[in-house]
Amino acid sequence: MAKLWQSSSSRLHPLVEKYTVGNDYQLDQRLLPFDIAASKAHARALLKAKILTPKELRKLSRTLNEILALHAKGKFVIKQSDEDCHTAIENYLTEKLGPLGKKIHTCRSRNDQVLVATRLYTRKKLKQISAELIKCQGVFLKMAKRHEFVPMPGYTHTRRAMPSSIGHWAAAYLEELINDHILLATAYDLNDQNPLGAAAGFGINIDIDRNLTTRLLGFKRTQVNTLYAINSRGPTESYILGVLTKIMMTLGRLANEMIWFTTPEFNYFLLPNEFTTGSSIMPQKKNPDVFEILRSNVNVIVALQTQVKDISKNLISGYNRDTQLTKEPLIKGLGIARRSLEIVALIMSKVKPNKPVLMKSLSPEFFAVHEANKLVKAGVPFRDAYQQVKENIHKLKVQNPVKAIKEVISLGGPGNLQLSKYRLSKPL
Repeated sequence: MAKLWQSSSSRLHPLVEKYTVGNDYQLDQRLLPFDIAASKAHARALLKAKILTPKELRKLSRTLNEILALHAKGKFVIKQSDEDCHTAIENYLTEKLGPLGKKIHTCRSRNDQVLVATRLYTRKKLKQISAELIKCQGVFLKMAKRHEFVPMPGYTHTRRAMPSSIGHWAAAYLEELINDHILLATAYDLNDQNPLGAAAGFGINIDIDRNLTTRLLGFKRTQVNTLYAINSRGPTESYILGVLTKIMMTLGRLANEMIWFTTPEFNYFLLPNEFTTGSSIMPQKKNPDVFEILRSNVNVIVALQTQVKDISKNLISGYNRDTQLTKEPLIKGLGIARRSLEIVALIMSKVKPNKPVLMKSLSPEFFAVHEANKLVKAGVPFRDAYQQVKENIHKLKVQNPVKAIKEVISLGGPGNLQLSKYRLSKPL
């Protein structure tokens, strides 16, 4: 099969071909439908520029749809010799349509071709992540409402500190996930720019309507500077992975807490058996493997972002083959983030607080600040109240912990929840 860059007199050494192509031809199975969409839009722009006739456009569109149908059935194979989906598509068009198939590459380069396909793919995946993120928000809002006054110890320095509640704990995750969605929206906005028409980074000397393809492909804007369009490959992926890292950090904290809080030693939450695994040697084991994998995937996402940053830094302007290696970490990262949010929404909707254990966990010393504030209300300076309670901490007794918790929450101590103020994020 012919390569888009190959001349009749050159032949790449097989080992060089294998090394430089890597697994790009496999990854591009995901990008192919998006390259087809971009090629259809590009063909419309070529029609407007009078490079194609209406009849030629119809033939190209029909054959592109044919490729899409074959791909959906798993019958359109991208070979290593193709290098990528772009070459495989053009070779198919040329085989079917002859010289007309060769016209599709007019006014574009593989550089802006891979960029636009990646942007379209990423846009779809970010929308999926948005939906899963909102689903998680809903799970935690429901948990916060249902268990607003179920007591739960609060910790500082990994030591028991003050009384809190399941509602307060769940609402903390809710609010963080809402903020994570704000960051996700910035990543979506950065990605939502059309690079098509930038060619190899230095534009083209044919008047082609780049805004037309922007409208046809549903991008928010056109990237104005063609050189920057090419330079943005790598930094854009890095920022997206940075946002995914933040989302995964939220989930990683949750995973770590659930690992500890579902142990027999804590036993604050009851984890259904369907979410646990067993041991090959110890019959009694019920292991929280799913949370351990989730916790570890935070580090995987961080590593993927670092990989893209290190690949992209210090490159000179214009296309560099280095940026080919940003494709895989981006695809991996988008997949890990979506699946992680999906699993969190599923499990946390089934997890139940162990109320009897949580009630017993709130020993009197938890209410030391609460008691000190009672003295403050009676006119005692806080420092004196603090010292008085500290000296008599062993004598501290709380008659009704649940009532005390409600008082603390209603006063806005560890959390005046105000759950009615929360609004789930809007889908991207």
